[in-house]
Amino acid sequence: MFSHNKRLQYTVRVSETNPGLANLMLEQFGGPQGELAAACRYFTQAVGEDDPGRKDMLFDIATEELSHLEVIGTIVAMLNKGAKGRLAEGVDAEAEAFRSITGAGNDSHVTQVLYGGGPALVNSAGVPWTAAYIDTIGEPTADLRSNIAAEARAKIVYERLINLTDDPGVKEALGFLMTREIAHQKSFEKALYAIQPNFPPGKLPGMPEFTKVYFDMSKGGEVRGPWNQGEKWDFVSKPEEQMAVDGGSGEPSVQLTAEDQAAVEAMATRTASDPTGNPPTGAELGMSDDAILDELATELGKPKV
Repeated sequence: MFSHNKRLQYTVRVSETNPGLANLMLEQFGGPQGELAAACRYFTQAVGEDDPGRKDMLFDIATEELSHLEVIGTIVAMLNKGAKGRLAEGVDAEAEAFRSITGAGNDSHVTQVLYGGGPALVNSAGVPWTAAYIDTIGEPTADLRSNIAAEARAKIVYERLINLTDDPGVKEALGFLMTREIAHQKSFEKALYAIQPNFPPGKLPGMPEFTKVYFDMSKGGEVRGPWNQGEKWDFVSKPEEQMAVDGGSGEPSVQLTAEDQAAVEAMATRTASDPTGNPPTGAELGMSDDAILDELATELGKPKV
């Protein structure tokens, strides 16, 4: 059960309208790192959670994310307020109206024309919100790590938005939203480490002969560090030691029925290439005689005509 309070969690004070900035703010309204995606991610996790502590935390944070959605949506609406009225009432001449929503790098024409200046569930490029943004997999140790990363990404987007405006009220509200991402990261990390053990995610252990192995497969400019050296790592750099590490041949195989085997062999015979032939091609038929002779000379290792 939900009960909505019409007073915002944080007061929005916009000094002047700015449709272009409003369009960028949509990234945190209907974008992949935005507040709706976060609210849906944590709400669905809470519904499926069996641990009472994590369930309570996820419901609390999911509900707060909805309040953040309201804050960022209000910022968008306030920044669009002047343009919304002018469009709705047809105050400007056609050419001037077009310039006002597309000029000076202002990319807000999608939200202005299609949504009348309201906070649409799209990102800053006009791409509609999608449930594909929700990456919940139903395993707490994996989902909590994903939640921590999601809050980190959202914080970075808020930092970038703060750097795009000099409106003190907008900067202050965005600063609050950014700070709450930090608080949520702390809650999720505490919840993760309250599960012992929590690594590796899931129930099954890894194959012990491979869990400590670091394969140095990208050659040139190798750098050693705690991610690939020390007593917790076996560093394998020789190419011949990186093939068929299971001790087999490294060649794939499959067991086929006699009927399937016969069909596969028939297909292989029918589609076999002749490595000794050199049939003329359409490209060669379209070449000039001199070009054909030059190509033949190249094949024979003789001077060109």
